[in-house]
Amino acid sequence: MKRHLTAVLLLWLCAAAAAWAQTTLPAAVNTDPARAQIVLPEPANPRLPSLILIGDSTVRNGRDDGQHLGAAGQWGWGNPLAALFDPARINVVNRAIGGLSSRTFLSAGHWQRTLGYIKPGDLVLIQFGHNDSSAINDTSRARGTIKGVGDESQEIDNLLTGQHETVHSYGWYLRRYVADIRARGATAVICSPIPRKSWDAAGKIVRNRADYGGWAAEVARREQVGFIDLNELVARQYDAMGHDAVMRLFPQTTPDEHTHTNLAGAELNARTVVAGLKALHVPQALAALNDAGQAIPAAEDERPVVDAAKVTAEQPRDAALPTLFLVGDSTVKSGGANGAIGWGERLAPYFDPAKINVVNHAIGGRSSRTFLTEGRWDKVLEQLRPGDFVAIQFGHNDVGRIGDPAAKNRGSVPGTGDETVEDTRPDGGREQVHSFGWYMARYVTDARAKGATVILLSPIPHRDAWQQGRDFAGYAQWDEEVARKGGALYGDLTMTITNAYRSVGATVVDTYFSDARTHTNDAGARFNAERVVETLKALPGNPLAAYFRR
Repeated sequence: MKRHLTAVLLLWLCAAAAAWAQTTLPAAVNTDPARAQIVLPEPANPRLPSLILIGDSTVRNGRDDGQHLGAAGQWGWGNPLAALFDPARINVVNRAIGGLSSRTFLSAGHWQRTLGYIKPGDLVLIQFGHNDSSAINDTSRARGTIKGVGDESQEIDNLLTGQHETVHSYGWYLRRYVADIRARGATAVICSPIPRKSWDAAGKIVRNRADYGGWAAEVARREQVGFIDLNELVARQYDAMGHDAVMRLFPQTTPDEHTHTNLAGAELNARTVVAGLKALHVPQALAALNDAGQAIPAAEDERPVVDAAKVTAEQPRDAALPTLFLVGDSTVKSGGANGAIGWGERLAPYFDPAKINVVNHAIGGRSSRTFLTEGRWDKVLEQLRPGDFVAIQFGHNDVGRIGDPAAKNRGSVPGTGDETVEDTRPDGGREQVHSFGWYMARYVTDARAKGATVILLSPIPHRDAWQQGRDFAGYAQWDEEVARKGGALYGDLTMTITNAYRSVGATVVDTYFSDARTHTNDAGARFNAERVVETLKALPGNPLAAYFRR
């Protein structure tokens, strides 16, 4: 009996100590932020849905009090974000902790405690990156993660904690959070880290497309979750405001502070988060915005759907000649919108007009799915003749989540299988959505039945995804599989351009784009058109050899 009472007492003491550590110990108890015991908020009304934030000090700074300096102190954007929501409709729960990385928020147990508050219907915003570039193992903070989004890992004996630890990549930790959130029946949205107060040689705010901003986007794309590109969206606003105005968004008492904003800067960032949530059409968030939140416009979609009524369909110039038809999205034909030019608009000069027509049927904002469902493929088939060629490139818009209004009903099911997913159209009608491979196979079958040669091209890489690994790995694999099974040709345009980008370097490549990550300008379109020609010439048998200019 005595032994039983002793065991019960020990269990009670352990539980009490854990609860006390979670709620009462000040941050000053431990200088290691990964082990700091601080007071974190909990959902005020468990019956309401919750908007839960996890991240670092740019989301919740210190004790969330501005270091007793009021608006002039350091603030994370999670604090003013709460002021844009109605507390009678949603809990805004800022569980971010200063000094942590995607790794240490998990390894120190903060994520496990936060998971206990996540329930079905909740929304979780994830923003890490500012501290992930730190040392992986040292006696100071030991918070770094492996660069990139891969599955590589590193075994360490942590010099700070004294524990053996397996350290993963930045992307691995983000994927872990997404998986756990989904398992709870909640919705995850990944945010790229806000930009620092740092300008490049051209006077523009430095972006993080090549590292944490780009990696966050890549994870969101692979996991098919919402993504708010805070890094780019805030940087654009900073560029428009100018140097002096940006300086006023950071603490004036510490002019060298380049990461943490004052309250005015945090408010700008919070408004940008809401603009991003509106662009994603996240229902939990939209339904709970107060008047101030409702007044914020949605972030601009850099992948707009071009109005088909304003696009004149091209015709073969000489009906006596064979034709090379181009089918795809805005990366193939942008028409100069916002300075964007697709590679298909710069391809014709490489072909002899006395021997072949080049007709560009691509249109912005389309996917393998919508190019078919809108009847645009039927128009191509009407023009196809035996001996013609069709080059098809889709993928950029197929990544949209089915059922998410922000995806504009253009997402396709990943893979090449026969499975379907039902989607609700804006008019209330139902659509059975097929896989990317299903749509591509349909194009191959239809065109070959007309006597045409079909060439499937993997998508051009994003501006922020060519330096590490490869972009569009899944779509390239699915294109290749469809081509092999259906009797079409396949060209890995993604890697042809990626390798060419690597040869000229990031400084040059950045001058090839008209926006943050997708659309090329004229110089980029010309560069990529050359790569398309390289890809076509490398096809088995070089079927277009007779038609190139000498």
